[in-house]
Amino acid sequence: MESVRPLYRSVVWRAQEAPRWYPEETGPKEWPKERYEHVMRLRQEALDYARKNKADYILYTDADNVLTNHETLQLLMAENKTLVAPMLDSQTGFSNFWCGITPQGFYRRTPDYYPTRNRQRVGCFAVPMVHSTFLLDLRKEESSNLAFHPPHPNYTWTFDDIIVFAYACMASGVQGYVCNEHRIGYINVPPLAHHDLEDDQLNFVHLMLEAMVEGFPFTPSQYVSLPEKNPDKMGFDEIFLINLLRRPERRERMLRSLYEQEISCRVLDAVDGRALNSSDIKKLGVNLLPGFYDPFSGRTLTKGEVGCFLSHYKIWQEIVDRQLEVTLVFEDDVRFESYFKRKMIRLLNDVRTAELEWDLIYIGRKQVTTDPEKSVETVRNLVEADYSYWTLCYMISLQGAQKLLNADPLSKMLPVDEFLPIMSDTHPNKEYKNHFPTRDLKVFSVHPLLAFPTHYTGEPFWLSDTETSTLWDDDNVRTDWSGSQKTLKDSRGKIHGGLRSGSRDEL
Repeated sequence: MESVRPLYRSVVWRAQEAPRWYPEETGPKEWPKERYEHVMRLRQEALDYARKNKADYILYTDADNVLTNHETLQLLMAENKTLVAPMLDSQTGFSNFWCGITPQGFYRRTPDYYPTRNRQRVGCFAVPMVHSTFLLDLRKEESSNLAFHPPHPNYTWTFDDIIVFAYACMASGVQGYVCNEHRIGYINVPPLAHHDLEDDQLNFVHLMLEAMVEGFPFTPSQYVSLPEKNPDKMGFDEIFLINLLRRPERRERMLRSLYEQEISCRVLDAVDGRALNSSDIKKLGVNLLPGFYDPFSGRTLTKGEVGCFLSHYKIWQEIVDRQLEVTLVFEDDVRFESYFKRKMIRLLNDVRTAELEWDLIYIGRKQVTTDPEKSVETVRNLVEADYSYWTLCYMISLQGAQKLLNADPLSKMLPVDEFLPIMSDTHPNKEYKNHFPTRDLKVFSVHPLLAFPTHYTGEPFWLSDTETSTLWDDDNVRTDWSGSQKTLKDSRGKIHGGLRSGSRDEL
């Protein structure tokens, strides 16, 4: 704090060491009146300090709110509102505003909330409640009657700091606004009643991961030191991350995302299909599966798809060479479900305890069929996988890798996420399956999924190194979803840097 003092006109900080808990508290969610009052007094103390020093504005932001837009203050001041909040994103439907309030001061569900929260309507909207992060314009005369403590003399609602302030705004004729035109930052999801501080910390880690997906890398301040993390392999023999050398930004994000979750991995340089010419592909023993055409574009295999397949093939070879019993594979465009590591450790333990016979388990995928899948009775949150696409994250056993290699797939190649359903005998195309007589791969999937693509086809920042590739045996024929094939439904998904990933379009 002393280091940053020169950056500000003044820095004021007060510590209160006790009490850490109030007598009636049985957990982090059990707030007695004394704690609410403590928070209200703190906010009021800040407001009194700002008024005493004739500040034009005061910005409140809670400790677990993260502002990623450097223009936040300028954008809020430009709205010229007495009370205005930037809408903060979270990994759920939660945000820092209400669109409705009951006569008793509680939250009221309204038809405007989710269109606002999801930015289906964009603008600056009048709302009865803003909290956590908001700006007060102290130059406005109507702001002079606002207070956090003591509550308004006529206040009879629940003794809650944000509701007390909302009532004060209504009593003073101050209209609050929430603005969602710009992405400003993130708000941590409130813990559930049974959660502890470790759960809250993991929620905050997930908030950081979501921000990094949106392009906001978290870098430690030069003024603070962070506790050292201790990454491990979660009980797997090896964890691979496939990444193209010419996509360092994806590698950096994935490595940082895994590190924040304390997961260690080994980076495997992906085979760059763009760098392969047709003769190189032939030398590798690659030949197209007879009769294969992409079911959505009508084209044959692309060089990017060849690179994608070869990258996974290299991992299967290493698994067999090193006799790795259980391995986890990531592509470089994974978006993580919250509590990812905790759930993965539990999954691996459950599979081992149940002595389940398995070869491959999807951690992230696209279920192509809409039929319900059979649950595995002995393992929680696991189903027998039907016809699926994507290989963005999966766990594979030693015997599973050996089965895939034994099929000699390079001599009759098709996209890797078409090959896996063939090997599990869930692919609908009988002609393709006839080229692979042994189709006994035991494939399962977590349900609900724990990994998703960072971006889907057609979304902003979506980038495909394969769909804009060339055909595997003809450099003169380009495939381009942004051009002539733009109207086609990319239901199998895109390829990120030679790695197939997601589309929301359904078959």
